[in-house]
Amino acid sequence: MMETEVLRVLETALLCADAPLTVTDLRSLFEDTISGDDIRRHLAALQLDWQERGLELVQLASGWRFQSRPDMQRYLGRLSPEKPPRYSRAVLETLAIIAWRQPVTRGDIEDIRGVTVSAQIIRTLEDRGWIETLGYRDAPGRPALLGTTRRFLEDLGLRALDELPALEGDEATEALGVLAFDAQDGSDTGSGERAATGADDAAVAEGEDVDGETVRADAPEPTPGESAASPETDADADDPPALGAREPE
Repeated sequence: MMETEVLRVLETALLCADAPLTVTDLRSLFEDTISGDDIRRHLAALQLDWQERGLELVQLASGWRFQSRPDMQRYLGRLSPEKPPRYSRAVLETLAIIAWRQPVTRGDIEDIRGVTVSAQIIRTLEDRGWIETLGYRDAPGRPALLGTTRRFLEDLGLRALDELPALEGDEATEALGVLAFDAQDGSDTGSGERAATGADDAAVAEGEDVDGETVRADAPEPTPGESAASPETDADADDPPALGAREPE
């Protein structure tokens, strides 16, 4: 088969697919008569062909797909005037800790943030498909070890966790803004969470409940980049392999 025809087939399949396609999926288009290395070479050629267009071909944790470029979002947003879901700073901080420190337990998150993490925050992230239970720590009560999912990587446009930027403190929370979050928005998210505002900060100083959480008076200044001070350390657990660390086939 001519190379131009191979490119046409790959391009058509990727544009028509409802989900990312792996190299194995793409090889099946040619009844496995083309090697995986050749498929990757053709995909690289397609990336070059589309580099000046509004769509781009990207590799994610679960495969390859075409998606709109970031600078096109402000135009595409006019086709769908509905506002994206808003998430509170409490939700963002919890997600940042899980993403950068995983696997972690709720106790680890509470030690880092300095507040009691409400079950609603965890449920919000689970319902969105961004976190899941990876296992259980060998400790009293066998607390669940939380980590991110492939869906989280796809929504962030990443192939693997090691592509997360090396950030510390509040920078980790701010980096999640690419998911169309707005931590400073005062509207409800539909899940019982509200954004952390200046009033909330004042409440924190007084030890009041914020976003369903209770500030712990003996807790250190919470920053997602800090390591957990919990006596249950990551070394106590059988850590599962990081999600998305291997290139999909």
